[in-house]
Amino acid sequence: MEIVVLGTGCAKCKTVYERVKKAVESNNSTASVRKEEDILEIVKYNIMALPAIAIDGVVKLKGYVPSEKEIQKLITE
Repeated sequence: MEIVVLGTGCAKCKTVYERVKKAVESNNSTASVRKEEDILEIVKYNIMALPAIAIDGVVKLKGYVPSEKEIQKLITE
């Protein structure tokens, strides 16, 4: 599983990235987590609201900072 946090580097985007990393670690998941800040790459996901989370290339969440519990639910689906 590849999880990509999409964001331009704002505080909310950084918070989402940290929460995703923590959720993956607490689930003992082998998922890879990376942050995409390049706007040209973000545009390819066809979203208008940041931060966003894409799992295996599919945008699962966008436009707000989710709780860790919400992120864990996304990871285990």
